[in-house]
Amino acid sequence: MLLPAMSPNVKARSALAAASLLLAGPALAQAPQADAAQPEAAAPAQAQPTITKPPELLQQVEAQYPPEALTQGLTASVRLIITIAEDGTVSDVQPTEAVGNGFDEAAIAAVRQFRFSPAEVDGVSAPVQVEYVYHFTLNAPPPAEGAQAEEQEAPKATLTGQLISRGSRSRVAGATVRCGDDPDAPEALSDADGRFTLQVPPGECAVRVVASGYQLYQTKEQLKPNETTEVNFYLAPSGGALETVVRSERPKKEVVRRTITRQEAQKTPGTFGDPIRVIQALPGVARAPFISGELLVRGSNPGQTATMMDGVRIPILFHLLGGPSVVNAEFIDQLDFYPGGYGSQYGRAVGGIVEVGTRKGAADTLHGSVKIDLMDAGFFLETPITDGISVAAAARRSYIDTLLPAFLPKDEGSTLSVVPRYWDYQLRVDFGAKRGAASEAEAQEQAGGARSSGYVMAFGSDDQLRVVSSGPKVATDIELDTRTTFHRVKGDWTYRKGALTSVFTPYVGLDNSSFDFGAARQDGRQYSVGAREVLGMELSPMLTLRTGLDLVYEYEEYDVEFPAPEDLEYVAFPGAESVGEMLKESISLDAFDGALFLEADVKVGKFTFTPGVRGNLQLVDDTRNLALDPRLWVRYAATERTSLKGSVGLYSQAPETFRFVIEPYGTPDLVYQRAFQTSLGVEHRFTDALDVDLTGFFNRRFKNIVEPGQIIQREGGTFFQERYSNDGIGRAFGVELMVKKNRASAQDKWSGWLSYTLSRALDGRAGPKPARDGGFGGGFLDDQDATFGLSPWDQTHILTLVGNYILGNGWELGGRFRYTTGRPASPLNHTYDVYNSERNGYSPTYGPFFSSRTDGFHQLDVRVEKSWQFQSWTLATYLDVQNIYNASNAEFLTNDYRYRKEYEVPGIPILPVLGVKGSF
Repeated sequence: MLLPAMSPNVKARSALAAASLLLAGPALAQAPQADAAQPEAAAPAQAQPTITKPPELLQQVEAQYPPEALTQGLTASVRLIITIAEDGTVSDVQPTEAVGNGFDEAAIAAVRQFRFSPAEVDGVSAPVQVEYVYHFTLNAPPPAEGAQAEEQEAPKATLTGQLISRGSRSRVAGATVRCGDDPDAPEALSDADGRFTLQVPPGECAVRVVASGYQLYQTKEQLKPNETTEVNFYLAPSGGALETVVRSERPKKEVVRRTITRQEAQKTPGTFGDPIRVIQALPGVARAPFISGELLVRGSNPGQTATMMDGVRIPILFHLLGGPSVVNAEFIDQLDFYPGGYGSQYGRAVGGIVEVGTRKGAADTLHGSVKIDLMDAGFFLETPITDGISVAAAARRSYIDTLLPAFLPKDEGSTLSVVPRYWDYQLRVDFGAKRGAASEAEAQEQAGGARSSGYVMAFGSDDQLRVVSSGPKVATDIELDTRTTFHRVKGDWTYRKGALTSVFTPYVGLDNSSFDFGAARQDGRQYSVGAREVLGMELSPMLTLRTGLDLVYEYEEYDVEFPAPEDLEYVAFPGAESVGEMLKESISLDAFDGALFLEADVKVGKFTFTPGVRGNLQLVDDTRNLALDPRLWVRYAATERTSLKGSVGLYSQAPETFRFVIEPYGTPDLVYQRAFQTSLGVEHRFTDALDVDLTGFFNRRFKNIVEPGQIIQREGGTFFQERYSNDGIGRAFGVELMVKKNRASAQDKWSGWLSYTLSRALDGRAGPKPARDGGFGGGFLDDQDATFGLSPWDQTHILTLVGNYILGNGWELGGRFRYTTGRPASPLNHTYDVYNSERNGYSPTYGPFFSSRTDGFHQLDVRVEKSWQFQSWTLATYLDVQNIYNASNAEFLTNDYRYRKEYEVPGIPILPVLGVKGSF
């Protein structure tokens, strides 16, 4: 029975102090205490956008104590997840676990009336989620007179220590440590290093540690009077690898920006744990042929989508064309993919933009990981050097060249040697990010009104592929040797003072390439130096301006050796192959490409307008090109969960420098490639875990580079065919759908997405058909073919389904299914053999250009992972199986030597990859 002297009391204790910690994402999963349930696997911690100003509770409403619970003398603690909108109001409240007896309803009703100061993420107001605990307690009778004085004179014991994330050894900040569950008991909050100090009465202390994103930690410590007990508590994360407690997104200005986190991407089946490969499963991206490694975005051609790493363009994104990405997965913070409609800060592309963001090294202690699978092995290390300085490094090397010879055919008298090899590295040193500041404003105050931070990073990769085939069963000996290497060193200096932000990014680069095929050889070197400056100023809550420069200078040199063109060839005797003179050239040239951009965010009611303009200048020898790209995108927040969006703009891409070499190897008077892009869409968040995005687009490309160029007449009356010309045109339109399901809580086991694109891509050239067959943009089969029609990369339907399920006890299962329409093809129309006596070979006869298609592509990939968590490290093993039902998908078409029959070259068969990863 309830004592008459006791009275109901409602105490609210929030986890707002832990809000900044939540943005760091979940750390590695850990084993709990002996009396706790085994947690599920979790991925290593990653850097996320930072809360620069946490929300503060401005208005609190006391909950009504449930009458029945009061009568029965019941108490409770209700843990809630509060969604705080950009204006500080409470948009949603959800209990993490039902308590019952009316406590949940009472707490939710009170919290819905709370009001907070708006939170800021990276200096911009943004919605966040925080944990909040409402305690319903009963007051004890007031103490007798003099009892308080006796209590103050009683001896004290001190409990001090450090909170560490089990399995990763990350320090746990913002956690509450107390003895027992009495709401009046003293408590301590862990600092940035996870350290705490708590003074309590001596005796047995029933330790309770409450930390956002971690399981409740409970243990018992015997504390002696006037003594200090020092301990280390290892906390176990509460959820699986894809749990996200705080969903604070950067404000979206772009119509479409798809962001994938490292943990999410590493679990996607068919990617072998490579986050960048997830891009190929997003809306708007057509499937490229196996081993091509191209990104075909919204009907654009190969090479028209820019790939960048921390703002610096890199020449390749994947090893061995379609292999793993050139960045270690552990180094990636997040991946931004813009299929179109991006801002004026980005340029040098008429397709899309891929931006890979790396993360800074750990600020608490040494962390790292080692990964080994059937393709390669690599490591990642990160550690603080001193307060404000941290280092992260990674490297990887393949060993396919060692294993592959064991599986290649060994026929007597013949040889087949395939030697693929790749390696990459990344090294990053961060400075200036002092610990202990609760907000960006506090950090600037500590720095005397302004704050500087930055990093220096070096990264690069090397790819080599050598194929040698010879012997009596081979008609012609084949030898192919290619190698691509690049290195980059970049800096990044960020200066903040009040509403002003400046980001300066200088960099230098070196690219080497070599190609040997038969008698032809080419060696190339490219030296580059560039810089970007982005200056932002928030003039008012309604107006923000950004401006900057984007400059790059390149110097290229090439040594080439190749057989002379047909008009210089001679025939040794009738019926024999042509024998040509070998030509040798050494070519060099330099180029400058600069841009000045300006854009603004203007908020008018529920509308956000972002007009922008980018001016481009290219200088190559005597060629001077100018292009002006105005752009506009608009967002209308119809409701808190629904937004309408649209964009329109011009985009430019300078021709590659090597195309400007002297005739006949290049065309010195090329101009900017251009594109006109538009889009219109709607996005809706049904729940905090379910989002839908529907976007339609129309793009028109013009002045694109095609080969060969047109025949032109020179001043002397002679005629000459250009190597390249700006006659390329293209058009693409379609609809993209993205339905994404996130894990709503630690109890939610499902996550994944559905991606679907319905599109049509056209490509060709303006003007007359060139006098001879060409390559990119100009390959026609006969004089009757039109110069404009279906793009060779057109795929009407592109469907991807991705799902992951947490099985428990460290097991996780995922699957990915893909279907795409077959690519256009020109059918073989053989009626009789066509023999060319001068060439000593047969010629094909085809039907109408691109009048048929290859069969559709379909494939199911499955991934199974098991994790074991130890006190200081985590071990995971996975099996990633591509094409699990061994579908035979046509990648290319080929013919017999007389062109009588057509054959399909199948793609990758079933490919299981087993890997092991240890992290600490």
